[in-house]
Amino acid sequence: MGSRDADIDFSFTCPTTVRAVLDALTGVGWSVEVPLGCVTYMINDADDMYEWYDSTPDGIGEALALLDAPRNLPYTVAFNVYHPEAGTGGTLMFMPGRTDVSFVPSGDRRRIPAAPEFTDLSWYLHALVPALITAGLEGYEAREFRY
Repeated sequence: MGSRDADIDFSFTCPTTVRAVLDALTGVGWSVEVPLGCVTYMINDADDMYEWYDSTPDGIGEALALLDAPRNLPYTVAFNVYHPEAGTGGTLMFMPGRTDVSFVPSGDRRRIPAAPEFTDLSWYLHALVPALITAGLEGYEAREFRY
């Protein structure tokens, strides 16, 4: 059958910050701490190297300051989030310019019970969109594809 992947691309009315999006999501039950008790984030720098970093939850302020630093605005940055109550999470990727943010479900991806080969994108939309509206969400496109 091949591999399947899913993502949700969000667009914001004006540039947003990692901090603004995470503040909105943590207010509705999402966490920056993944189940192993760490915080993970990425910066794709001028060398086009996707460097992932781990930190403790105590280091979240430093990580957010680094991701939102003006010197990193031209680069893609990412942050992993987790919904402890639902037992699922994903990666938020902030594109250069910060008006486009992608969410990629990962780690215990929620599936449609009657069609388990498909991701339950409607669950993710219900869990993300209302909070992101408070951060200036303008629209989204959700898709699943096979390759």
